[in-house]
Parts: sequence; C-alpha cells; structure tokens
Amino acid sequence: MSATGSASTGTGGDVRSSIWLVPILCGLAVGFDGYDLVVYGTVVPALLEYQAWGLSPEQVGVIGSYAIIGMLFGALIAGTVTDIIGRRKALLICVAWFSVFTAVCGIAPSPEIFGLFRFLAGLGLGGLIPIAAALTLEYAPAHRRNFTYLAMMACYNVGGLLAAGLAIVLIPAFGWRVMFFVALIPLFIVVPLGMKYLPESISFLLAKGRRSEAEAIGRRFGVPVQAVERTVEREEEVATRGGALEGVKTLLSRLYFLRSVAFWVASFFGLMLIYGLSNWLPGVMTEAGYSVGSALSFLVLFQGGAAVGNLIIGGLADRFGTKLVCGLAFTLAGLSIALLSIQMPLVAIYVFAGLAGVGTFGGMTLVYSYIGQYYPASSRATALGWSAGVGRLGAILGPILGGLLVGAGLAVPWGFYTFALAGVLAATIIFLLPRSPVAVEKAEWM
Repeated sequence: MSATGSASTGTGGDVRSSIWLVPILCGLAVGFDGYDLVVYGTVVPALLEYQAWGLSPEQVGVIGSYAIIGMLFGALIAGTVTDIIGRRKALLICVAWFSVFTAVCGIAPSPEIFGLFRFLAGLGLGGLIPIAAALTLEYAPAHRRNFTYLAMMACYNVGGLLAAGLAIVLIPAFGWRVMFFVALIPLFIVVPLGMKYLPESISFLLAKGRRSEAEAIGRRFGVPVQAVERTVEREEEVATRGGALEGVKTLLSRLYFLRSVAFWVASFFGLMLIYGLSNWLPGVMTEAGYSVGSALSFLVLFQGGAAVGNLIIGGLADRFGTKLVCGLAFTLAGLSIALLSIQMPLVAIYVFAGLAGVGTFGGMTLVYSYIGQYYPASSRATALGWSAGVGRLGAILGPILGGLLVGAGLAVPWGFYTFALAGVLAATIIFLLPRSPVAVEKAEWM
C-alpha cells in the first residue's frame, strides 16, 4: 500500500519516528542523482584511452555537457508534470528514469548513442532535485528546516563521493562501463522504499481538494495542515494577480536590474566551476602527471570536502552573514584551485582539492540562499528561477571548456587558472553587491 493510502486510513504511527522519513528518502534519491552526474567525470580518463571510439578531449567535453542540457529541460518539464501527478510520483519517476538511462550508457555501442543516453538521463536528474527540495522543506521539522535541507542536499556530494571512490576500485578491475551499471541500485532500493513509505505532498493534496488525505498525513508526520493551507492560498492569490509577471518586472526594474545581472553572472561562474571540475578534475590531474588512481582520489576529496563543507559553511553564514561567507567561500575555491597547479607534497595537494570542494559547493549553495534573502517575497521564486536558468549555461560550458583546454594541451597550468579565475570573479561579484533594498528598507523603518 502506498504511503498516501496508509496515511489516509488513520493516525497511527509515532510522529517522532516518521518526521525524518521524508528527508531520508529524498536524501537517498539526491545521493544517487549526485552519483549519476559525477560518474561521467570518473570515466573521462578511460574514455580518452578507449581506442574503439577514438574520442578527442573536445568530443568528451561536449558529451559531458549533454546530461546538463538534459537537466535544463528536465527542470522545466518537472514543474508541469508535478502539478499534474503530484510530487511523490514525479520524484519516483525521475529516480527510475535516470537510473535506467544511466545504466544503459554502460552498453552503448557508439559515442553518439552514449551521448543520447546521457541527455535522456539528464531529464530525470534535472527534475529530481527541485521536487526533493520542496518535499524536504515541507516535511522538515520547523525548528530545523534549514539544517535538514542542507543535510539532504549534502547527500548529493556523498553520491559524488561514492562515484569517485568506486571508480578507484572498479574501473581497473572491470573497465569503465561497470560504473554506469551501478546506477541501477536506486531502481531497486529507492523506488520500492518510496512507493511504500514516501507520502504525497500535503500542499498538492490540498490544491486538488483531497483535504482528508492531507490531514491524515499531516497528523502522522507532525505537519500543521493549516499552515500549509495558508501557503497554498497565498500562492494562488499571487498567481491570480499575475505574480510571475510582477516578479520579472522587479528583476528588470531600475533598482534591481544590475543586481539581478550580478546574481546571474555569479551563478554562471559557480555552476561552471561545479560541473567543469566534476567532469574534468581527474582528467586535468592526469595531464599534470598523476596516475589515474591518484587523479580519481582528487575527485573523492573534492566531493568529500563539498559534503562536509556545506554543513560548516551553512552554520558560518548564519553567524557571520550570507554575503560575507559566500564571497569568502568562492575566494577559497579560486585560491585552492590555483594552488593545485603548483608542485608540492601530495598531502598538501589533497588538502587543497578538499578545500576547493568546500568553497565551490558552499559558495554556490549560498548564492541561492542569498538571492532568497535579497529580493521581496513576491519576487524570490522568479529571481531564483532566472539565476538557476542562466547558471545552467555555465554548467553546460564547464565540461566543454575543460575538454578544449585538455585538447589544446593547456590543461596545466591554464586549466587550473581558468577555473580559479571563475571562483575569484564570482567572489568579487558577491563582495561588490550593494545591500539588499529590502534590508535597507527594514533598517530605515526600524
């Protein structure tokens, strides 16, 4: 029986035992999302040596961008699909979708088919995270909502860490194709668990007039249905007034336009860093003279630093301010990536790889948090959507740029310097942003 069905039959079940169920299941799904995206970076060195396909670095870079292009379309499609079938079904479909299409990459007979499968997998990868984030925030304990959200999103990097760790063991023994077969695991674990235990979104049920189901699930998970209902009513009111159009007007207004462009550029550079390094860090380190195993270990540390750093940086931002910590995080990323180009003891190189992960992912996470604080409530969703959309262009460019640098023989040191510059530019933009007009109005009013 589905979670929706079982929840609607009564109020049984201890709230304390249920309250973490949704974040855990969403975290599992997001973890495999992270695995399925980072897995491509782990096989880049092997693809370059795979004589049957004879791929150049430029071609490998372009193929690396296919999944990200798919993610762009997936994120756009997911919103419409979710409104029709609900968040629970949409999340499980996304997991099954990217699991299957990532797995079949392992049997692709040609680079063209391989690239097509990567694009198709990207549709599910891109659709999953917005759904998982919305479900987690809806069911998270009210007093720990931000921490729960950040912990759930840290699972993305844990999945990337898993991909890099498994690559060190599996690729030498079984070849690069086996890395894609591992992606079938969520199909047999996350999907069955989600079908049994994952509840439907309460806001979706209320919007569809299924109030009795919403109340039963709310009692089981300790979620006040009245609070969710007020949120749904506000969203409907904003939609009725043409809220999306008003949000665009705010972004493009004289007061916010340059600020909006600054956030778009920071998002562009931040996602270029994340996807460029996730795809090309092992390849660039191999060009720098490290063995394939050592090069993959840098990706392990990059993703591991991101998983731990997200939680640390989130706490620092709460204490010292989002703007300051976001700018410092990107600065840390830029300096650490630049230092990777210098010959130094291996332990030091490992440390800087980890710090690069801390700064890159921590800075990008805080960009979205900062946007959420910067704009008026009526424009925040639009501001986040536009920044994420422009940022995706950077995500597409990152793998292509890495391939061009490697193909031109410029990976060392210019590959490091190019991505380091992206981090420094993102930091500079954040530091130069003036105070939010919303914050200024509050300060003057107080």
